[in-house]
Amino acid sequence: MTHFHAGENKSGSQHHGGGAFPLLALIALALSGFITILTEALPAGLLSQIAEGLSVSQTAAGQMVTAYAIGSLLAAIPLTRATQGWRRRPLLTLAIAGFALANLVTAFSPSYILTMAARFIAGVSAGLLWALLAGYAARMVPDAQKGRAIAVAMAGTPLALSVGVPTATFLGTFVGWRTCFASISVAAALLMIWVATRLPDFPGQTTEDKKSLMSVGKLPGVASILFVTLTFVLAHNLLYTYIVPLLHRADMQSTVDIILLIFGCCSLASIWLVGIAIDRRMRALAIIACGLFITSVLMFGLWPASRTATYLAVGLWGLAFGGAATIFQTAIARAAPRQTDLAQSMLVTAWNLAIAGGGLMGGVLLESGGVSTFPPAVLALLIPCGLVIFADRRSAFKSRL
Repeated sequence: MTHFHAGENKSGSQHHGGGAFPLLALIALALSGFITILTEALPAGLLSQIAEGLSVSQTAAGQMVTAYAIGSLLAAIPLTRATQGWRRRPLLTLAIAGFALANLVTAFSPSYILTMAARFIAGVSAGLLWALLAGYAARMVPDAQKGRAIAVAMAGTPLALSVGVPTATFLGTFVGWRTCFASISVAAALLMIWVATRLPDFPGQTTEDKKSLMSVGKLPGVASILFVTLTFVLAHNLLYTYIVPLLHRADMQSTVDIILLIFGCCSLASIWLVGIAIDRRMRALAIIACGLFITSVLMFGLWPASRTATYLAVGLWGLAFGGAATIFQTAIARAAPRQTDLAQSMLVTAWNLAIAGGGLMGGVLLESGGVSTFPPAVLALLIPCGLVIFADRRSAFKSRL
């Protein structure tokens, strides 16, 4: 593995001074994200097995996802602030250790209460890890490669959703849900060793670089990026959480696995395309992502019973969403170059609020007006989102030419 030498750029963050693009180190970060998403989403795929194993209802078992989200939501900002001065490699190793421990406890837990506690701890680890990843990736490379580095580090998310979760769910039907969680724990432990021994280390923030949450929020572009993230991800989760009733209008509810595979493959293509262009065309990518998403939602709304339109809409949606995390995280890293980790923790919080809000908002819409209300509601989120991207051209979503 390449040896890294820290050097200072003009923003004050350290980066890899020269040599090859640090692909192996960035893959380790991507695997961290992969384990995070796998830990978060796996209970949904193995719900009936978990419910039976813990002698609870499927609704109660489903709260494993809720406990995880609450842990992440509550921990991201305070934990990131508390550890601002810590060196980055030990802190990342500690966050991954949280997953190794939480998944191990989940695998062997005899009680529902202990399982929920373990899921909360996993969520806490996720809140810290997501706040670290983009900043860590950005510090490994010069300014001109930051977007590409973040894209590689973020690749674990769509990979986990499109390949990891379906594969683990499939295996879980043969080896059991406890074996799946134990396997993730072992994978996290091995990743800890990789990170602790092979990744470059960076210092935490000095006292003079530390800022309050309010002052970071007032930095040019930060509020706009947080608003765009919240509305875009809220729109996504409203549709994604209730994908089955959405597909019902085209009588496609039995093909949900194929639909999610198409979404996942298009998401992977998106993150690859975004990674190529983000350092030069970030604002254009943000506009395209929002435009593709709006087009997708219009297709869901105008041709609800058409299978062809549904397949195409899902493909466009995947292209819109896949690279979104990379775009938003790169944008906020550029808007807050000296407070990247704290700014990222704010982004993580906005993202988790959107996840929770999507489920709640979708449930209210489904009960009150049915699934036909989804497209106009999502458009009501995406149009302001697009307008903010267009309007804030100076400070948010800046491209480095």
